[in-house]
Amino acid sequence: MRLASTHAAVQRIWTVHLRPQTGGPALTCPRCAHSPVLPAASARSAALTHLARHARADTLPGYLRICQCQALGCHWHPRHRGCAGPVLLALTCDRGGRAWRLADACAACAAAMSRTAVVPPTLLGTGRAQPAAGMARPARTTPPFGPAEQQRVREMLTYLATALPRFSSPAARLLALQCALRADHHGQIRLPHGFLRGMRLHGRAELWLELEHAGWLHRLSRRCSPVQAQLLDAAVLHQAPGRTARIRAAQWALRPAPLAASPGLPCALRLTALALAAHSTAGAGGGELDALTRQCGQPPQQLEDLLDQLVRARLVTAWHHHHDSGEVRWELPAHSPPSEDAAREAGA
Repeated sequence: MRLASTHAAVQRIWTVHLRPQTGGPALTCPRCAHSPVLPAASARSAALTHLARHARADTLPGYLRICQCQALGCHWHPRHRGCAGPVLLALTCDRGGRAWRLADACAACAAAMSRTAVVPPTLLGTGRAQPAAGMARPARTTPPFGPAEQQRVREMLTYLATALPRFSSPAARLLALQCALRADHHGQIRLPHGFLRGMRLHGRAELWLELEHAGWLHRLSRRCSPVQAQLLDAAVLHQAPGRTARIRAAQWALRPAPLAASPGLPCALRLTALALAAHSTAGAGGGELDALTRQCGQPPQQLEDLLDQLVRARLVTAWHHHHDSGEVRWELPAHSPPSEDAAREAGA
C-alpha cells in the first residue's frame, strides 16, 4: 500500500532557515512574514520551537497524514523498497544546522533520511487530561518499570540526537536526558548534588557549560544547591504524559535493566549501554547503526569499540554488524549485572 496515494493536497512540511547576518542569525520561515534576529546561542532552540508550534497548530487526524517525501518524489533520501510503517514526524538538520525541516514521513522513509530523528508524539502533547468533576482520583501505585519507561527513554534519546550538536559529549548527553525527563512544566530543573554524585557528574561544570553553549539550557545560578537550570528547548516543555511518568523513565535510565552499567564505567560506555537497553527485548536487541551512532554521539568505528568493551564487561554476550542492512544486533546475558571487577576491566 502506498501511503501517499490519496489526500495528496494535505501537506505537513515546515521548514526554517537560520541566515547569518550582523547582530545574529535571522530565522526565516516560508509561512511567516517576520524574520526575527536571534542570539546565536539560542538560534537552534528557537528554530525547533518554531517548527513545533507549526506542527501543533496544523494537527491532522492520523488517517489523513501521509508520507510527504513520497508525495514529492522521495528526493529526501536514497531509493529504498518503498513506503512502509506508520506515519511519523521526522526532524531533519541540513546545511550544518542552518536549515531545519519537520515533516510527516513513513517509518521506512524516516529511517532512510540522513541527519534525521523521529520526534516522539509525547514532545508535541498539549497537556495532561484532568479527571472529570466529581470523579475520585485513583489510588497511587508504583508498578515495576516496564516497556513504557523504556520507550520514553528511547524516544528522548532519538530526539536529543538531533536537538543537541553532533559533537556533544556522552556525559553531556546523559545529563541532558535526565534534565529533559525531570523538568517541570515550566522547563525548570532542580538536581541535588547527591543525585549528581550518584551519576558521577558532580562538579562537572564543563557539562553545564557545554549545554549552555549549545543553547539548550541556562543555569539560573552557579552556586545554588541543588543545581537549578531552565530548559531553552521549548519542544521539551510540551511532553506528555505528566512529570511523574517522565521521572519514572529517568529513574529507569539510571539503571536500565538488563544493561545496568556500573556508575564507575566511563560515560561513553554508560550511554552506549543505555541506548542498547532502550532497543532491547527478551534478551536481545537491534537497531540501525546510523541511529545508534547519533544517539551515542560516536562515529561508527568508535561505537564498535564500545560494543566490544561492553562484551568484556559482560553486559553484552555478543554483537554483530549486518553490513547489508546496516543493522547492529546483540545478545544479552541471562545472569545478573556484572561485578565491579568486570566494570574496572572494561574501563581499563
